[in-house]
Amino acid sequence: MQLDKIRGPQTDQLFEAILQLKNIEECYELFDDLCTISEIQSLAQRLEVAQMLNSRKTYETIQLETGASTATISRVRRCVDYGSGGYKKILNRLNEEREEL
Repeated sequence: MQLDKIRGPQTDQLFEAILQLKNIEECYELFDDLCTISEIQSLAQRLEVAQMLNSRKTYETIQLETGASTATISRVRRCVDYGSGGYKKILNRLNEEREEL
């Protein structure tokens, strides 16, 4: 299975820790301690790229609005199209939550 490449006790512990977070403020606190600013910005950018690809935006528009390289956009596109389904799952949940507001 594709997820086996990252699965392991340390990764389990990381994900279990993330699942313990109660709100956005706790996310900021943990990720500030856990990651560099650049790493957080990179993760946020990839999620935004996935959202824009999901909305059928062009590579040019995505590049202009996010500053992402075409290599990053292509990598995210491959994950959206052929990955484990994580992007699709979370983007659907985020869209559902926004619709409820």
